[in-house]
Amino acid sequence: MDDSKKMVKLAAAALEEKKGENITVIDIHDISVLADYFIIADGNNASQVQAMADNVEEILGKEGYVCRQTEGYQNAGWILMDYGDVIVHIFSRDDRLFYDLERIWRDGKTIVDLSEL
Repeated sequence: MDDSKKMVKLAAAALEEKKGENITVIDIHDISVLADYFIIADGNNASQVQAMADNVEEILGKEGYVCRQTEGYQNAGWILMDYGDVIVHIFSRDDRLFYDLERIWRDGKTIVDLSEL
């Protein structure tokens, strides 16, 4: 899981770099086989949401992490980036409120301080 922790830190930093808002990390490894971590963030408009996704892909790519699949990039309401053990969700603000992943995954552990990883 050390590799996934590194990915979380890199992805969160990449989102912050593009002014991503409300960045949340949820540890789901005890409750799901889907991944170890979800990272959820939102942006103000489609261009920012796409820029956040581009930056995550660039930063993680430089470290040798390859995105297995990206969904939703064109409409940029909800971009899902699958890095295996880490799944990055980048939303428009309205779509984030609508889908409310934090509520759905509330059984996971929200990581408040990334230095805890």
